Amino acid sequence: MTHQIIKDLHTRYTAKKYDPTKRISDQDMDIILEALRLSASSINSQPWKFIVIESDEAKQRLHDSYANKHQFNQPHAKEASHTILFAYDPNFTKEKFSKRVDAEVSSGHLPADMYDSFMGAYAFAEANTDDTGYNGSWTKAQVYLALGNILHVLARLGIASTPMEGVDSALIGEIFKDELDGHICEVGLALGYRKDEEDWNYGLPKARMAREDIISVL
Repeated sequence: MTHQIIKDLHTRYTAKKYDPTKRISDQDMDIILEALRLSASSINSQPWKFIVIESDEAKQRLHDSYANKHQFNQPHAKEASHTILFAYDPNFTKEKFSKRVDAEVSSGHLPADMYDSFMGAYAFAEANTDDTGYNGSWTKAQVYLALGNILHVLARLGIASTPMEGVDSALIGEIFKDELDGHICEVGLALGYRKDEEDWNYGLPKARMAREDIISVL
């Protein structure tokens, strides 16, 4: 199959070694961050924060977050051009959702007279909220929609990436407490350019299940 989307997905892979001398251009980072902003989420809830690790100081802080575990990902903290921390809101309230609906109206996407009707969509969040107000299982799922979106964007840009659930959420929560503002990070994404001859995962054929084993067309 020769379609560009399929080419993107065949060339995308999880980088294992980054070249610390190569940086993503400001122009490409603008595209990446705008693509993050435009990611889909249930009821347009956008219950997330994205912390972009770019400066040497921030990279050192991220490096320090691997003090207790997941050290196999620690080199990426300093060697990757950037790392994005994907964080979700564990207590996404109706008041917070109303700010999203305000944006729906101000953007021209939603007629003002449909404001109250659209607020009813918060029922989807309520269905996933327990008696303590926790709905993190639902909001965390939205973060993965953004992650999937940006993986394809990076493939199109020819930028390598490494999705990492191997992060210390508790220590990240301490070190980046101010930036997270109550959000929880349980997954990060390193991005940059592979180090020639040292990224053993580069260029290998895709290993995926046969289509007929995982897809049923009815």
